Amino acid sequence: MIDVAKLAGVSQQTVSRVVNGAQNVAPEIRERVERAIEQLRYRRNPAAAALASNRTMTIGVVSFELAVLGPSVALYGISEEARRHGYSTRLVTLGSLDRHAIRAALESVGPDAVDGIIVLAPLYEAISVIQSLDIGVPMVTFEQGTPASPTSISIDEVRGAREAVRHLLELGHETVWHVQGPEGWMATTARARGWAEELSAQGRVAPPAFTTADWSAAEGHRVGRMIAETPEVTAVFAANDPFALGVVKALDEAGIDVPGSVSVVGFDNVKESAFYRPALTTVTLDFEQIGHTAVSRILAMIKGAADEVIPLIQPELVVRQTTAPMRQP
Repeated sequence: MIDVAKLAGVSQQTVSRVVNGAQNVAPEIRERVERAIEQLRYRRNPAAAALASNRTMTIGVVSFELAVLGPSVALYGISEEARRHGYSTRLVTLGSLDRHAIRAALESVGPDAVDGIIVLAPLYEAISVIQSLDIGVPMVTFEQGTPASPTSISIDEVRGAREAVRHLLELGHETVWHVQGPEGWMATTARARGWAEELSAQGRVAPPAFTTADWSAAEGHRVGRMIAETPEVTAVFAANDPFALGVVKALDEAGIDVPGSVSVVGFDNVKESAFYRPALTTVTLDFEQIGHTAVSRILAMIKGAADEVIPLIQPELVVRQTTAPMRQP
């Protein structure tokens, strides 16, 4: 650190502030320090930092269903942001959502092992249990579709769903059918709520939702076969992109053209969605930003400076090739 300070022409305290992610450093000074760090290939010694600060320099992450897009991408953002601030991460995955399993997971990354905990389990049951426990360290949760809060991070998924439905209605479709996510997930409720709210706002009646057992493309395909047998369906809002992929495949197998006969909108904007055939109209959710924001908030909480609410991350509709004006009879 002494060599970095000399090369950058600043004090060791300034180098320390930059390394620790402090905000009270002028941009040009931060740039000089970061250039010096890169030039000298300086690497912070985690053990020494932990000893000096009486901290573990570790953030615990408790997650459920890493196969689901949101938590998996958020975890990447957490790892990158933690590393940038000199922290390591300790991941514990939940095998079930019963109270004992959740308590055991949180205890395994408790106050003796980590400085804070990020929970990536956006299910009502998990959040209910977690909120009833005394963890002993700062904690931030990922709660999809919930209002802004100082200790939870969310994307405005209700708004994203409304934009998807509005897009279909503006194309002339009389109503929009919904492939709904599995029960218990906060995302399922938020996306279904946005679908119903936009239909109501436009004076349309919401048809019955197609329910699913999990978030897989196979479930989308199963529902898609049902949609193929429902001739009044001209527009579908799927609660995630794998659902949309399954629906499009089932319709294609039934000889139904997308978007000529049925328009389909997904949700999440997975990396492959632009390469579906046809390319999928969907809604972008910045799950990686969830991870970055979670770490920033945990570090602020550790320092006792995190009272303001965390703004909702805003979604964005991406129009591609699976939506088109309703075909006139």
